Amino acid sequence: MTILARFSAHLFSANKRTLPFYTCCFSNVYRRDAIDCTHYPVFHQVEGVRLFTESVLFPGQTNFCLFENGERTPQKQAWHTIITAQKLEENLKKCLLQLAIHLFGTDIEARWVSTTFPFTHPSWEMEIKYQGEWLEVLGCGIMEQEILHNAGAGNRVGWAFGLGLERLAMILYKIKDIRQFWSNDTGFLSQFQFNDPYTPIEFKPVSQYPQCINDISFWLPEDYEENDFYALVRDIGGNIIEQVYIIDDYFHPKKKQRSHCYRIVYRHLEKTLSQKEVNDIHLQIEAAVVKQLGGEIR
Repeated sequence: MTILARFSAHLFSANKRTLPFYTCCFSNVYRRDAIDCTHYPVFHQVEGVRLFTESVLFPGQTNFCLFENGERTPQKQAWHTIITAQKLEENLKKCLLQLAIHLFGTDIEARWVSTTFPFTHPSWEMEIKYQGEWLEVLGCGIMEQEILHNAGAGNRVGWAFGLGLERLAMILYKIKDIRQFWSNDTGFLSQFQFNDPYTPIEFKPVSQYPQCINDISFWLPEDYEENDFYALVRDIGGNIIEQVYIIDDYFHPKKKQRSHCYRIVYRHLEKTLSQKEVNDIHLQIEAAVVKQLGGEIR
C-alpha cells in the first residue's frame, strides 16, 4: 500500500470522528537508498497528521481565509492562500522542533532542508547533527489539499510528518550501525529487555569484526539507475554489506561511455568473514551486474 493510499484511508477515518490530530505506526516501510551505517532497506515509521479549520488556524481573526483559486508556487499550493501556507509551516516546524528537543535535549543541532514528497507541498526534512554528520530523522510538509478533499475533509488544511524510528533510536542510544536493529545477537537485544519503557539505557557496542573491502568497476548501460545497483548488491549480499560508495566516475572520450567504480565494504555482525567468503559473494554481484543491469565489468 502506498503512503498516499494510507494517508487517505486514515484521513477518512479521522474525519468521520472529527479528529484534529492522529498518529499511526507502520512496520512495512521500504526504500531503495544509499548503503551506509545509517540506511537500511526496511524500517519502522510513525506518521502523524494535524488538521485545522479556519477558526483554529486563525483564532479570533476574520480577515484571513484558508483558500483561494490561485497558482501553485514553491511556497504554496494553488488552493491555499499564502498566509495559510505560512501559518501551517510555522505551526509544523514549531511542533516538530519541540518534539526533537523533547527527545534529544536542548543542546541538539537541527536544521530544515527543503525537499519533495508525493503527498505534501511544500515539504521539508529535519536533520540532526549526529557523530559530526547531518542525519535525517523525519520528513514532513503541508498536506496536498486533494488528499483532504478525497478523504471528505476538504474544508480543512493540515500538515503531516513521518518519523523513522530506527534513526531516532540511533541518536537516543548512540548506536552507530543501523543493521544492529535486525541482529539476533543476545549481546545487543539484552540491553533493551526492561519491563519499564522509561528505564534509562546506556548502550554498549557489541563486538566488532574486521571489514573486508572489494571494488567493482563497470561500464554503465544507457538506462543505468544507481539505486538499481544498490538494490542488487543488497539482494545478493544481505546484511553483510556494510557500505557501498562510488570512488571513481570516468567518461571515455572515444568510446563515449561512462564507468563507475564502487567500493563495497563487507562486515558480518556476528563473525569474522574470510576473504574467500567475500570473494564468492563479490563474484555473484559482478555476474548480476552483467546479467540484470546490462553492465560490462572492466
